[in-house]
Amino acid sequence: MTHTIIYTHRAAAEIREAMEWWRDHRSPEEASRWINDIFPAINSLQDDPERFPLAPESDLHPAGLRQLLFGVGRSITHRVIFTIQGNEVWILTIRHTARRELQGEDFL
Repeated sequence: MTHTIIYTHRAAAEIREAMEWWRDHRSPEEASRWINDIFPAINSLQDDPERFPLAPESDLHPAGLRQLLFGVGRSITHRVIFTIQGNEVWILTIRHTARRELQGEDFL
């Protein structure tokens, strides 16, 4: 079954913020590569999103949380946190791996 990808406002904003960070702290070329690579990675969730592991914070959400680890090149830099609800994959947040684990208040 093919799933529909749905971005929360929060996740969309975090993608923009991450791209801007890459642009401002690395280079416009790296920002472009990051943004051009993250969307195909997320779109891969359309087919069999259950193949990705549960996130350590999975118990914080009634539908459970899964994570796709993402990075450009060899380094994993971000976690795409998502939930599966029927045939929809909800992208909830995009977090840098150096950030603390999610807390309950992160979903308010």
